[in-house]
Amino acid sequence: MLYPIYNKYRSIIDLSGFWYFKIDKENTGENQGWFKGFDTGQEIAVPGSFNEQLEELGLLHFVGAVWYSKKVFIPSEYKNKKIWMHVGSADYFSKVWVNGEVVGENRLGFLPYQFDISKFVKPGEEASIAILVKNELNYETIPQGIFSEDYLNEKRIREETNPPARFDYTPFGGIHRPVKIITTPESYIKKIKIDTTLASGNKGIVEASVQVSDTSADNVRIKINGDTDSLKINADKDGKNFKIKFEINNCRYWSCEDPFLYEMTISLIRSNEVIDEYKIPFGVREVKIKNNKIYLNNEPVYLKGFGKHEDYSIIGKGLFLPLIVKDFEMMKWINANSFRTSHYPYAEEMLYYADRKGFLVIDEVPAVSLDLRYANEKTLATHKEYVERLIDRDYNHPCVIMWAAGNEPNIVGDEGYYDGSGRKYWKEVFDCARELDNKRPITVPNCARAGIDDPVFEFCDVISLNRYYGWYEHPGMLDFAANRLSKEMDDFYAKYNKPVLFTEFGADTLAGFHSTSVQMFTEEYQTKLIETYIEVIRSKPYSMGEHVWNFADFRTPQHFRRVVLNLKGVFTRERAPKSVAFRLKEIWSKK
Repeated sequence: MLYPIYNKYRSIIDLSGFWYFKIDKENTGENQGWFKGFDTGQEIAVPGSFNEQLEELGLLHFVGAVWYSKKVFIPSEYKNKKIWMHVGSADYFSKVWVNGEVVGENRLGFLPYQFDISKFVKPGEEASIAILVKNELNYETIPQGIFSEDYLNEKRIREETNPPARFDYTPFGGIHRPVKIITTPESYIKKIKIDTTLASGNKGIVEASVQVSDTSADNVRIKINGDTDSLKINADKDGKNFKIKFEINNCRYWSCEDPFLYEMTISLIRSNEVIDEYKIPFGVREVKIKNNKIYLNNEPVYLKGFGKHEDYSIIGKGLFLPLIVKDFEMMKWINANSFRTSHYPYAEEMLYYADRKGFLVIDEVPAVSLDLRYANEKTLATHKEYVERLIDRDYNHPCVIMWAAGNEPNIVGDEGYYDGSGRKYWKEVFDCARELDNKRPITVPNCARAGIDDPVFEFCDVISLNRYYGWYEHPGMLDFAANRLSKEMDDFYAKYNKPVLFTEFGADTLAGFHSTSVQMFTEEYQTKLIETYIEVIRSKPYSMGEHVWNFADFRTPQHFRRVVLNLKGVFTRERAPKSVAFRLKEIWSKK
């Protein structure tokens, strides 16, 4: 699935704005025919989470079903086009009706989907759209859900959150990215895959594969940066796949310092006439793990940055372009060069922005806190489908340097995980990922409770660690934390002989709280803890980077250890810097 673009052959109607909205606490909306469309008087903004927008209606911590409805006029000129409805993301399950007819459903949150609605609409007439969205999770979803009775049965009542969640961020619900009506020609470019490598003589080697919808086209032509000369490609035997390999002389390689992007124009030709066209930016770069470092274009890079969240006041996880600009400017100001999309795929707009700004991204599947006690074959199938759809969506982004196939599996420390079931599960996930992309490294960040023998480390190219000594364990004891951290790092390297990346470390901090002595929750303690960790991390020759948890404070489910937010942000939820931001800016300014 290609990101929607507008040109001579393709068009877009962006349905961002106000939609009519209904809450379906009893799951009766479908039986009552809400899919035919409705005008309730209650409105909501799309994109955006429903939680804080409609907190006064009791939705702040709501988990369940809601409905969206809107009417759109389909232009007459769409008559001979293929008409699609594209949803950037709706979390977590959604089902779509057009003019009262079901057109499809999607069970994976955080990722785009689209349905061919050509036969459900009439160009020159108005169409009614209804979307059912549920932010409920269960044992077979990714991420998995958890229920109050699970905490009770496992005697873990003190860990229970409201709403129950396996993860430490609010399960925001709603349509989080734009809904668009898009068109393509009847015969269209369906998929593009671009690989790049470096060659001697300052050359770049580009391999492009183009998949089209049917066999009616004669060939595909490619131009780079609008050159007058085009490269002609004939189809493979099946008539739907076109492949080419070519060189770019005097190539400008994509890097953090020079994030230069080429533009590939792909034209679909029939009888010497262009019937579809798609332009896609790409960067020529090469990523490798060697000598305990990550190399970009044969130069070692030390990762400095954050775990982040798509989270902001009122909009929740909704796409908000000014926030993307602000966050990147703040990361640039603090001298960061990278971030992880913890704990789910972020909006495509953010990755395109990272491409242009030269930031390195670890792209993560939303398999957070996976608990194999409750997993089954459907859970595994969903996990692999996430891997497939994420790699399909983000493969061409030069900013994506690594895939994270999950985060903190077996956080409960279940002994049964080590009986071979954990290894079998992760082998299938990693095999799936490597079959789709054998060029980028793959990792899974892991917590202390999982221990050094977690079978996931066998398959990881990089050992990614989330550690909170001095906070959740041994609170306030930073000297003890440093010694334990140092020994553990050496133990990991001795066992696996792989580079170590710290993907999480930090401390909750109330902005404005200060102390002259060691005192948790103060700005001074956060600064000292992060300084201590960085000193230990950088003392090891096999260290390849440090990602502080977290970029900014974010909302969580209700729990006694959370004062509304997880307060580990270097910046507040409103993006005001805490004291540690200035110290990190100083540390990260030095090589």
